[in-house]
Amino acid sequence: MRFPPNLPVLNRPLVRGNSVTAYSDNANRFVNIPKIWLRDNCQCSSCVHEVTKQRLLDTFQIPKDISIKSCVEEDYGSDGHESYYTNEFLAKSALKNRFVIRQGLAKTSLWSNSIEHNPPIVEYDAVIKLDEGLKECLCNIREFGFCYVDGTPPVPEDTEKLLERIAFIRNTHYGGFYDFTADLASKDTAYTSIALDAHTDNTYFSDPAGLQAFHLLSHTEGEGGASLLVDGFKAAQDLANQDPEAYNLLSTVNVHAHASGNDGISIQPYRAFPVLLHDPHIHHLVQVRWNSSDRAAIDMPLEEVQKWYDAADKWSKLLRSSENEYWCQLTPGRVLVFDNWRILHGRSAFTGKRRICGGYINRDDYISRFKMLNWGQEVLKSLAVA
Repeated sequence: MRFPPNLPVLNRPLVRGNSVTAYSDNANRFVNIPKIWLRDNCQCSSCVHEVTKQRLLDTFQIPKDISIKSCVEEDYGSDGHESYYTNEFLAKSALKNRFVIRQGLAKTSLWSNSIEHNPPIVEYDAVIKLDEGLKECLCNIREFGFCYVDGTPPVPEDTEKLLERIAFIRNTHYGGFYDFTADLASKDTAYTSIALDAHTDNTYFSDPAGLQAFHLLSHTEGEGGASLLVDGFKAAQDLANQDPEAYNLLSTVNVHAHASGNDGISIQPYRAFPVLLHDPHIHHLVQVRWNSSDRAAIDMPLEEVQKWYDAADKWSKLLRSSENEYWCQLTPGRVLVFDNWRILHGRSAFTGKRRICGGYINRDDYISRFKMLNWGQEVLKSLAVA
């Protein structure tokens, strides 16, 4: 067998008799691809629906003793069915770090308060009218965790239209698209005029919203209400550098949360989660879940829980350090859209009457939009191995 000079040997599967092997970076060698896996992952139109990309094959009708009748570079056959796989498809099947497209991984730029001099901004018309404008907005969010959308008409209808350009607006016990003042219409401190420490929303949900948006429509007869943003990933990196043991503790000890202010409601996730949640395969930080106001029990023996409080205190100090706090005054016409899995937000106390609108967007929906704008149909070519 000969390999093209521009294709590394490890990136190409090998045909050995009636077997197919691929390089595994877990085993650090070429491994046999199980015959049932090959048959189960045939990508032909008889096995995978051409439009929906859903599997048509009944996996559990595949004979357990299935064998490969013939195996050549041009085509592979199994149980009388002829299957075709690209080299790239088979090579990816044995790799650990193959999650870039699935997770929508992108460049990440951590930031401190100096970002106030050059925050990510796109124009409303570009986002509404052009896929490139929307792509720029979502790429900013993936890189920095937030993006301003300037030139948005200061009315709820156009703000809602902006969010729906990204994906579906998520309904919660607060409703869908929100438009509120500090009237405690919902029993949450967000509906008051008091200051709010940096936090993430929805820690009481099993699946917190991926994106959140605020648009200050008006602020009359008073002052204050500056918005606070903190890069949770940057604060986490600081903690890891300063106290690895504290970082590990906040990454492993689970914390319960709840939302119980509204009549007839006490929302709690199906399980507790750590403050810092990591991907189990590639171990990078995926999500920050921090809202001390909504915190319930800490899953740690009482005689050991002091360790969690000590670690959480160090984390809290980093969130409150002037270096990590970015304060900004929202104005009508500027929408703030941010990643609720990364960016903590808060506000200063205010007086007068403020009207704010916005909404939540599910993370899976927003990441789907990001992936399709960046990779298009390439996303659909590796569903079985990515």
